[in-house]
Amino acid sequence: MPPNRSLVLVTLMIGTSMAAIDSSIVNVSLPIIQREFNVQLDAIALVVTVYMITYSLFIPLTNWLKNRIGYYNLYMTSISLFVAGSLLCSLADSLTFLILARAVQAIGGGAIAPTSLAILSETFPKEERGSAVGWWGIGNVMGPALGPTLGGILTQYLGWQSIFYVNVPVGIVTIWMAARNLRFLKQIPITKPPLDLKGYLLLAGFVLLLQATIIPFASRYGLTSWQFLSCFVITITILVLYIRSSKRPDPLLDLSIFKIPDFRRPFIIVGIRSVALFGGMFFLPFLLQGYLGYSEIESAMLLLPNALIMLVTRPVSGKLADKGMIRYISIIGILLVSSSFVLFSMIDIGASVAFIVTAMIIRGLGISFLIAPVSTALLNSVKSEQTATATSLNTLMLQLGGSVGIAVSSAIHTHLLSHYESKTGTHQLAEHYALQDGFLTTAGLILLALLPAVRLPQKTRKRLVDKNVLG
Repeated sequence: MPPNRSLVLVTLMIGTSMAAIDSSIVNVSLPIIQREFNVQLDAIALVVTVYMITYSLFIPLTNWLKNRIGYYNLYMTSISLFVAGSLLCSLADSLTFLILARAVQAIGGGAIAPTSLAILSETFPKEERGSAVGWWGIGNVMGPALGPTLGGILTQYLGWQSIFYVNVPVGIVTIWMAARNLRFLKQIPITKPPLDLKGYLLLAGFVLLLQATIIPFASRYGLTSWQFLSCFVITITILVLYIRSSKRPDPLLDLSIFKIPDFRRPFIIVGIRSVALFGGMFFLPFLLQGYLGYSEIESAMLLLPNALIMLVTRPVSGKLADKGMIRYISIIGILLVSSSFVLFSMIDIGASVAFIVTAMIIRGLGISFLIAPVSTALLNSVKSEQTATATSLNTLMLQLGGSVGIAVSSAIHTHLLSHYESKTGTHQLAEHYALQDGFLTTAGLILLALLPAVRLPQKTRKRLVDKNVLG
């Protein structure tokens, strides 16, 4: 019996949205968690970065796993692990326990989005696939956009634990819906492809070492220390070994796609965007809830205009990209995002709510103008058989770039904080100044994306793959 495609789509949207929300819902609650566990900011950053790293480690395995155990079993296992990890997070009585529980969450979360996308491809014919992926993409975008606001509301009224245990009933409903609506996937034949174990271990080693190099060594010893530089050299060596390994038959990821110039340019923009935006946004709740004194719910509401403007303007930027304005819209997006971080650096005691909201709106508009055209250029630069590789690499860069961005921002913040503490003698004021300078650094970093952006095409050929896949 053919599946009810609408119910399949709704089932996948709920699961994907749940995982997407959790990637950002924790941010507003970090200051509260930091105070409860009485730890430094670089330690609390692990709550976010461990999730992102573990998530990144499982993205390359998704295609292999679906062939080994099937779509149905992979999706059900992913949702179940995510729910179990969420429950463990809500029960955490120490930072170490919370970080380990976040890793369990990410093991499930890392496979949910790519598996959902693969199921859509199996369920919907080509003439309906673009529309289906577009609807699915709305849930994927709403998660990160609304996560901070939802996190602030839950933390204010129910405590920080609620941002995790709220996933349990939603996850149970998703599992029930999947058992009813995705059972047809059991009919798809299962193959037994070999795992490129060497390639995976090298890639995993690179991801882990990159994070281990930046977080403890950069913050503790400095970027010019022999400890940091030696570990950095080892990390790059492993990356080179992985690239060489990928030239063998049946590689984990086909890296020959980087030979395409029109793919490399938007991919570089994705990397710069991830490093800058994740790092900059990580500190925003600390700015609002620190020296400025806003509560969790107040800071959550101040973040809401950013989410709303993204939801409203994203389709507009996509239409403009389709009309042949990819390069122009991307450049405008970069300039708007950079301007918003300059405005964030100017937020101080006495700053009006209107000023803060304006900065949030400019940021949301800039991100909308940056994501859709760059995603369109990236997808349409490759052949149809290379689309899966392009989306996997894009997702991996989003996550890895984000974790690196938070780590780099934390290292810079540590040095700035020490500098201002020696000048002001007041920790809270020094923290505020360090955050302001950090936003200025982010504003400059995102401008580096202008170099590849000016060489993006204006027009690109039509594809059946929706641009929202990469958002």
